[in-house]
Amino acid sequence: MPHQIGFVDNSGGVLAHYKMLETIRDFAAANGWTVLRYDAVSANRQLILKGVGYTGEEEIFVGFRTYQDASADYYNLLAGVFTGYVAGNTFDTQPGARLSGVPAHNNRIDYWLTLNPQRIALVMKVGTPVYESCYVGKCLPYGRPSQYPYPVVCGGMLSGAPATRFSDTTHSGYFKGNRPALSLRSNDNWLQPYCYPWGNVSIAGAATAFNNTNLRETNGTYHLLPIELHDNSANLWGALDGVYYISGFDNVVENTLTIDDVGYVVIQDVWRTGHTDYYAMRMDG
Repeated sequence: MPHQIGFVDNSGGVLAHYKMLETIRDFAAANGWTVLRYDAVSANRQLILKGVGYTGEEEIFVGFRTYQDASADYYNLLAGVFTGYVAGNTFDTQPGARLSGVPAHNNRIDYWLTLNPQRIALVMKVGTPVYESCYVGKCLPYGRPSQYPYPVVCGGMLSGAPATRFSDTTHSGYFKGNRPALSLRSNDNWLQPYCYPWGNVSIAGAATAFNNTNLRETNGTYHLLPIELHDNSANLWGALDGVYYISGFDNVVENTLTIDDVGYVVIQDVWRTGHTDYYAMRMDG
């Protein structure tokens, strides 16, 4: 499956976050995802998609809708994952809905969009600028399909759809784990997992004499670590698909790297630029 890098803006009288929704629809529809719903008329426009997974026989339900308030100057996306699809239900009341807001913009949005048959990952560069991320769809489960049939993840920047602008300085990315903006579906409910390696103080903790060397590259090589979902106790459920921890030492957002002929782009956590505030997203293709 491919990736797409580009931008949308408010030319032609259409707000950029509306165009971002349309871009996701067009890209997903052209690359194996089925459009179940696309509403381009309502103020809160919406998109619901179905993926078939790596087996080609699965049903993975994800979606995006807009929410905005001109008086408060925010224009956001709401990312969602569902356990099914009911045509008569609203976006927010789809079966098993789990939703996470992603601050966007009414003006120019630069984006990095990548997908495969089981998940969609998006990064938007907006405003000052800051970098807003989301992930919807399956993770890579550490278990057989008969044990763990629907390990979907909803990862964004906010819990639900709060009135939060991109300029807010408190919100943070799902990929660091242990926050309401990240949810993992278990066999009977939604979990709020931790994410390795951010829970490991030796790798991604505050710099000390003990772990300082672990925060940097090795002789100019940046090693990617899987972002693994766990409960900081006895359970390790799986890893995110195509999203990896990378050191921020002597690194910068939008850097690119190639490993085994596969390209990756480096993304930061909103405005943060510390050594542990970066991840690398695989550009499928």
